[in-house]
Amino acid sequence: MKYVWYYDTSIGRVGIAEEDGAITDLFFPQEGRPPQGEESETPTLQEAARQLREYLAGERQAFDLKLNPRGTAFQLQDWEALRTIPYGETRSYGQVAAQIGRPKACRAVGLANNRNPISIIIPCHRVIGANGSLVGYGGGLELKRKLLDLEAGKR
Repeated sequence: MKYVWYYDTSIGRVGIAEEDGAITDLFFPQEGRPPQGEESETPTLQEAARQLREYLAGERQAFDLKLNPRGTAFQLQDWEALRTIPYGETRSYGQVAAQIGRPKACRAVGLANNRNPISIIIPCHRVIGANGSLVGYGGGLELKRKLLDLEAGKR
């Protein structure tokens, strides 16, 4: 059974979903349709919300949660690569593509990032344009800048 609960945070309302003790989604309800599931708060969701709040307060740099994102083989490979980008650092779409062994797949990386179901925890906000520009983010570019500034120590 999948469970979904909504939390108010310093970046606004977020939804978190879990199934069988693993986080499956972290999303911004205003950005689109939430995942299907029973609206009920679970200990797994409470822990994810606690860690998210610590991250947003600048008190946590890494999440310690079991994740179970659903996607294609390429998307899963991309999302795993995103999880290796250290806190406070960024990578270009081309660098991520090269890391997963598909150096010409910059656009495919961008599409996979756009489908990232576990925003922030799988840090697609750390991927920027080759020229350093902020491009594409499900929560909006303002939020992407806010998250990157947080990680850079600019509060």
